[in-house]
Amino acid sequence: MRSTPEIEGLLRELAPQALAALVRRFGDFGACEDAVQEALLAAAQRWPDEGVPERPRGWLIAVAAHKLVDWRRRESARRGKEAAAAGFVAAQAVRVPGPEDDEPPDRDDTLALLFLCCHPALARPAQVALTLRAVGGLTTPEIAAAFLVPEATMAQRIVRAKQRIRSTGMPFATPAADQRAARLAAVLKVLYLIFNEGYTASSGPALQRSDLTGEAIRLARQLHRLLPDEGEAAGLLALMLLTEARRDARTRDGALVPLLDQDRTRWDATMIREGTALVEAALRTAPVGPYQVQAAISAVHAEAAGAGDTDWSQVLALYQLLDSIAPSPVVTLNRAVAIAMVHGPRAGLELLDDLAGEPRLAAGHRLSAVRAHLLEMNKEYAEAQEQYRRAARTTTSLPERNYLLARASRVAHTQIAPPGVGGAIGGSADQIDWDLSM
Repeated sequence: MRSTPEIEGLLRELAPQALAALVRRFGDFGACEDAVQEALLAAAQRWPDEGVPERPRGWLIAVAAHKLVDWRRRESARRGKEAAAAGFVAAQAVRVPGPEDDEPPDRDDTLALLFLCCHPALARPAQVALTLRAVGGLTTPEIAAAFLVPEATMAQRIVRAKQRIRSTGMPFATPAADQRAARLAAVLKVLYLIFNEGYTASSGPALQRSDLTGEAIRLARQLHRLLPDEGEAAGLLALMLLTEARRDARTRDGALVPLLDQDRTRWDATMIREGTALVEAALRTAPVGPYQVQAAISAVHAEAAGAGDTDWSQVLALYQLLDSIAPSPVVTLNRAVAIAMVHGPRAGLELLDDLAGEPRLAAGHRLSAVRAHLLEMNKEYAEAQEQYRRAARTTTSLPERNYLLARASRVAHTQIAPPGVGGAIGGSADQIDWDLSM
């Protein structure tokens, strides 16, 4: 007999599959989700004592379908439509599965569920919330806490998303071939955003939220399992693993530790090996995409024995490739750092000048923070101090703010230090951890 933690893990794995099967069959997302929750509760109560059924997924689907049919029958009866209810039950009745009528063992509708949750008709915040709720199995309070929003706000966001799915008749199916690339890109972006929010929380006192990064990796694994030949699905999973491998070294007593200041003995070697193998295989067998290139950049950092061993020429070449296939202001921002490491800080600052009017960076702290770092490398301490303070004023992350203010203070000390004392640690020793900020 399986232990309770094993059963909980199994139920979490099977829940999205059961929900997907019901949505495919009945179409009502909200009602199907409620029915699956009832089935999960029944399983959690019965399986520890009675044992896990031979076909646990089929058991969940059957119990949830019975619940849904029963609710609809009661609703029809309440409205005085017993005849219609009887007709519905006759057409839709579901039995506890036997060998002849179980769901096909190899059928998994999770991919279609992911595509539905990330449908372009839904706003991005709704896509993220619904994916975590329906596919990730997180509760509404858990999602609200992860994103630091009131529970009622998150609940409304999820309810509105379900209502929109129902009112617009969004199809429950994997997209047609001519839509597949764009729809898959939306799914990858949602998982990427979930991971990023966990890896560098956009607000609040904590730098990281391991619950979100862990969930994003789990979902990316599912996607890679369902689409093993998609290079970008493998690239995204590799990127997450190579980045998450550094998590334990990113903070010291709650304070942010930049990438090249981190104690590399605390990096997770198992994650690094898996992530590196994934991206190497994807680059050999699939068309190159932005997630694969970002993963390759992280792999270059991971393979360096120490900060001074980083192959910055290779990092720069990869950022140039990334800028050619997926140009964005933040890619350019990262490329400026790599240019500074290879060709000197002045060359990097010249590239940053091209971003001065970029609206997507104007309201944030990243441009000022990177400019401050390159100015410090170039020994322009007064300007660097001003830019560090500007960045600290605009970030909403408390650990980042504390780090930037500490750098501003250090630069101020450097300006008044006698010759040979203090001074900026130039070059590769103090790069701000901007990779995976795209």
